Amino acid sequence: MIKERVSIFIDGSNFYHILKSLFLDKKPMSFNFERFLNYLTKDREIIRIFYYNAPLDREKDEEGYRKQQRFFDKLQKIPKFSLILCRIQKRIVNNTIIYEVKEDDIHLAVDMVKSAYNDDYDAAILVTSDGDFVPAIEAVREKGKVVENIGFEKRFSWHLKQKSTRFRNIGKEDLVQFFDN
Repeated sequence: MIKERVSIFIDGSNFYHILKSLFLDKKPMSFNFERFLNYLTKDREIIRIFYYNAPLDREKDEEGYRKQQRFFDKLQKIPKFSLILCRIQKRIVNNTIIYEVKEDDIHLAVDMVKSAYNDDYDAAILVTSDGDFVPAIEAVREKGKVVENIGFEKRFSWHLKQKSTRFRNIGKEDLVQFFDN
């Protein structure tokens, strides 16, 4: 029996903020991604894992930057893992400085579509609640590929759920097992 080949596409910033909101008492950096990825794929063959994020502003938060770099180093030890670093942009909103990850969505969408057209996978597992990925999902499905969207409790996109081939809503009680003590 031939195993389904999967590539996993993780919207890192989106996932981080979901974990942070669901687990106020846990540090998102202690989340064990390798166990989580094995949980998502079960007995399917992982072709490649893509994780999109941006480095924190070192000048604003030296300690946070160092912790994030240690987390990125840990991720890169996972087999077949690719860390795609995008840029962070500082903006002023209502006289408050905020930082936003930029270009991550477009990189993820392009990689997912390009990999589908290169026949690199049979199924894409998309870990995000961001509804902006609907056009990418449609392009991947037009190529005959499966798209499995991973949503979290009430933090998922109805549009992604409707457009994906499969949808999995993972609850807090499922996620808690992936934190290292």
